[in-house]
Amino acid sequence: MHLKYKPAYTHAIICLFLILFCVVQSKAQSTTDSTAAADSALLKQIEAQMQTDTTQQPAAQPRSSLSFNPDIGVIGDFQGLYISKGSRNFDMYLNEAEISLQATVDPYARADFFLSFSRDPATNKYSATVEEGYLTTLSLPAKLQLKAGKFREAVGRINPTHPHALPFIDLPNAYVNLFGEEGLNDEGVSLSWLLPNKAFYQELVAQITSGFSESPAFARSQGNHLIYLGHLKNFFTLSDNATLELGLTGISGPNDSARTTSIAAGDLTYKYKPVQMNTYHSLTWQSEFYYSHNNQTENNAVNAIGLYSFLQYQLAKRTFLTGRYDYGEKPYYNFIKEQAYSLTFGWYATEFSKIEVEAKTTDDNISSRFYQAWFRWIFVIGAHGAHQY
Repeated sequence: MHLKYKPAYTHAIICLFLILFCVVQSKAQSTTDSTAAADSALLKQIEAQMQTDTTQQPAAQPRSSLSFNPDIGVIGDFQGLYISKGSRNFDMYLNEAEISLQATVDPYARADFFLSFSRDPATNKYSATVEEGYLTTLSLPAKLQLKAGKFREAVGRINPTHPHALPFIDLPNAYVNLFGEEGLNDEGVSLSWLLPNKAFYQELVAQITSGFSESPAFARSQGNHLIYLGHLKNFFTLSDNATLELGLTGISGPNDSARTTSIAAGDLTYKYKPVQMNTYHSLTWQSEFYYSHNNQTENNAVNAIGLYSFLQYQLAKRTFLTGRYDYGEKPYYNFIKEQAYSLTFGWYATEFSKIEVEAKTTDDNISSRFYQAWFRWIFVIGAHGAHQY
């Protein structure tokens, strides 16, 4: 049986396919437009948010490491005292508060200031003084260094060191007889030269100062008579574990008789600190010798000698024991001769705090023996510079 071709059916089927195709295309176009519109709206929202963040959070400025503030530190020195002679045998006091201000001025110099608020034992009142204030050059040629201002002079090992950094509480008798409780601390200029010696370390120091009125050996001249000082330091490395330092000092200046006092001094320091276990054990032996020639009149001069020697042994990581011997003659009355023995126990809790206890006995040829004991607590806040080796 043969089917006959019917054009009407064919036309209807073609029209139906055309209608379906148009409907599908219309829906696809609508979906594409909706997606594009959503993407466009999201992009505009992100751009708006970025502009808002940029407005609210501006770019951070780069930080500079340069600071114009000096390093500031405060050192407190609290003490307790016992003495066997006199009517008041016990006392407690804040001996000193020291404020340090230290900074580099420019590439050519640095400045160091030490302000002291100290107690006067006679009146029990405090006064403020400039203990040190000096400028030091940093870039002189030929290994030279210039210092100008008020500074502790280069006499041996004790005088350049601040008292709170010493391994004992009181000062040696011979040192006090010549330079007083405050030491030789004067205003002037100091020039040091690192000698070109490849065998060992050598430094030569020359100082000129105006005259320190509180020193027993020297006085401030009414004229142009100044104090002149020369110091030669020789430092030897004996081994990986030991060093030796030998220093020679000469001083000449006016005295209270309007004449001249001359002092020759020598210092010797041996240090043993083993490479192994160096945190727990060390040994220091330090000694100084003084010879004073004091012209009182044209035909009269007084010669006096003095010395101290101490041995410090590190018992453990934070504990030290120091024994010291003193001998001294008075620079104006050399017939008065003193001898003293002392023992100091120190516990160094940290580099910012230490506690020390010292016992001392003193005898001379004009009075009876007496005994003393001290307790000292040193504490530091703020920056704390390293002390001399």
